[in-house]
Amino acid sequence: MYEGQKIRLREYRVEDIPLRLTYINDPEIARNLTPEVPYPITLHEEEKWFQSITAISDTYRFAIETFEDNKFIGGCSINDVDWKNGVATIGIFIGSKDHRSKGYGTDTMKVLMNFIFMQMNINKIRLSVYSYNEPAIKCYERCGFKIEGVLRQEIYKDGKHYDKIAMGLLKEEYLHSQSLF
Repeated sequence: MYEGQKIRLREYRVEDIPLRLTYINDPEIARNLTPEVPYPITLHEEEKWFQSITAISDTYRFAIETFEDNKFIGGCSINDVDWKNGVATIGIFIGSKDHRSKGYGTDTMKVLMNFIFMQMNINKIRLSVYSYNEPAIKCYERCGFKIEGVLRQEIYKDGKHYDKIAMGLLKEEYLHSQSLF
């Protein structure tokens, strides 16, 4: 387990499946997670996803759990690890409405960044976010991520086109920010 001030990152458990399914099928969460047509994920698909998790992989998936009540509130992952160039792509979601905009996402990002830079020895973390997801953009900027590019009108949601924003954080930037505290 990897711990922050408010959360811990832990393995997914079979008992997380029903709540995770509720979270990712929430229209607000689905809107921010994927550019695809929003279509509910079935229990069978979620169970198959859970069965695919393995420690021997270049994809690392963590459940996010709170300290105060050990509640499963969301998830994060490290995907598309490019070991040669030292680059990894990340994703995160806080599924519990009671835990959004209260620092849980920022704390999760800090723990995830430390794991990637200090345990995996990755040089750069990248992510993409949609322009309408302002809370996530602010969270990533607080964590030191910089906008590296904008794919204009790349995403179509709710009858309108939005930008897809590419953000990144280098290990040297992370280490420098840690030395300031």
